[in-house]
Amino acid sequence: MTNEEAITTFADMLKRGEHQEAAERFNASDIVSIEAMDGPMARVEGRAAVKAKSDWWYSAHEVHAAEAFGPYRNGDQFVMRFAIDVTVKETGQRVSMDEAGLYTVRDGMIVEERFFY
Repeated sequence: MTNEEAITTFADMLKRGEHQEAAERFNASDIVSIEAMDGPMARVEGRAAVKAKSDWWYSAHEVHAAEAFGPYRNGDQFVMRFAIDVTVKETGQRVSMDEAGLYTVRDGMIVEERFFY
């Protein structure tokens, strides 16, 4: 699969709400995930660590609605924008999130994801 085909398929899966399935299919074994925050999950490396971070996020939030927009491409990188309505389970606080993810693709796989919010 070419990078262009991978980007299109990955983006389409995100738009359908298939975030975990997209990660399973397209995250490289050596993926790096970088969040715009401090703490232990600010930077995680490797497919298992990224999955653990994702599993934690889904267990800590109740998702009411989510939309994905994009991809906005530039060579081997692309941006997806996310609008997410969640309740933080620990506090009960409902939050509307507006987030962008910058993804880097190599050999049809996501090698880095970097989030801005």
